[in-house]
Amino acid sequence: MGTIEYTVATIDGDYAYLKNETQETGDGELKCVARALLPPEIREGTKLVYELFEYRIAE
Repeated sequence: MGTIEYTVATIDGDYAYLKNETQETGDGELKCVARALLPPEIREGTKLVYELFEYRIAE
């Protein structure tokens, strides 16, 4: 399992919908993730990195 890059597409209450930026092909579906698993300072458009079962804001 490697590193996956996401962009926060939308935030809806306790959930955020993430767009996979690493995947070259796909159906364009967004991944729904509980905000409790994400850094608290995220906003729509925030770039995230998922690595070792954790999300962090991309530097």
